[in-house]
Amino acid sequence: MTKQLKIAVFHNLPSGGAKRSLYTYIDYLTKKGHIVDVFIPSTANEDYLPLKDIATNMIEYEVKPSFFREKIYSIFSYVPAIFKKVSVKNVFKAEKKIAEDINQGDYDIVYCEQDQYTMTPIILKYLTKPTIYYCQQPVRRDEILNRVNDQKPKTGIFNNPLIKPFAQYYVEYVETHAYQQDYEFAQYATNLLANSYFSHENILRQYAKNAYVSYIGVDTNKFKPMNLKRENFVLSVGTCIPPKGYDFLIKSIAHIPKEKRPELVIVGNSSDEGWVSYLKNLADRKDVKLDILTMVSDEDLIRLYNMAKVVVYAPYLEPFGYVPLEAMACGTPVVGVKEGGVRETVRHNKTGLLTQRDEQNFADAIITLTEDTELWNRCSANGIAYINSFWTLNQAGERLENHIQRILKKQEDKNKKEEVNVK
Repeated sequence: MTKQLKIAVFHNLPSGGAKRSLYTYIDYLTKKGHIVDVFIPSTANEDYLPLKDIATNMIEYEVKPSFFREKIYSIFSYVPAIFKKVSVKNVFKAEKKIAEDINQGDYDIVYCEQDQYTMTPIILKYLTKPTIYYCQQPVRRDEILNRVNDQKPKTGIFNNPLIKPFAQYYVEYVETHAYQQDYEFAQYATNLLANSYFSHENILRQYAKNAYVSYIGVDTNKFKPMNLKRENFVLSVGTCIPPKGYDFLIKSIAHIPKEKRPELVIVGNSSDEGWVSYLKNLADRKDVKLDILTMVSDEDLIRLYNMAKVVVYAPYLEPFGYVPLEAMACGTPVVGVKEGGVRETVRHNKTGLLTQRDEQNFADAIITLTEDTELWNRCSANGIAYINSFWTLNQAGERLENHIQRILKKQEDKNKKEEVNVK
């Protein structure tokens, strides 16, 4: 039996895939008999999959709001995450206090997730215990993301021709500072984990640091086949923002003959209202039926996975993406763009189809999967088997636990070597 460990966990995440992944890891570790204490600033999201329900202890630290930032946020239609509502300095103060308290505790290791304000959390600078930093992705500065984000309609101050250049300059300055800050904090990370080999390469490229890949898993007790009647719609899931590629999906579906054209249903944990409006107008122009749902329950999401003909997935350079795993666990084949971490989850012609980022090719793949019953059935069965063979929560938890043991063994060997040198 594995020795019981005392693990401190830090996160300052919003809702979404990273929080779901963290939830499953903590659930696994506590069920294995480890003590897991979660430390969070008050800015962390605890409404979505609350960790207090599964952690040994939950300790929250207040982050004081900034009056000035709240006022600016109410004026600007677009503000980078680093500038939203709270003072980042106040976040830093809370995280330093968390580090001090963890250092004084008898923890074997500290597991850190990303920070929604700085990406790499500053807490790594102050921790003296062995640490793991699970880096979902570095700050992304890909030119393609700049271009797709530029499509988003600008409102408020960005429409003022006198202020617009200065506002844009300030946004660029803040984002550049965020990039530099993320790099600086990442240098304090001694043991990094990544969600995919694509992310591993980005971490190596951006931080000049090695990261071990520890694939996440999907809850097969919840995400499973329900044998529901398949309806004439395709499903995509994720925050409704430009980098998720929903406009590409609409344009692709428009290439499908009208008599065969499925409805596109989008489920997002949050949405940018300006972008939602743009997508609805685009769908009207392209004669594509579109339904955008926000913050649906897991039960309703699982039903949608089980009712969709296929799941369509086209984010730009997605580091990993939970959606294909959830779809395959429900027996729903995936049509995805062959980019980023999607190449590591969807198996072409076995659990779904992967295409270039080409609207016609993507449309053809949807038609092929929805019309070829033999292929659909094969991909559906393969997807379920594939998830159960590698992507379950237990398998993901075992991978993480093995990394924890590896890091602690490395630390133990280092301590012994230092003791010998002292003697």
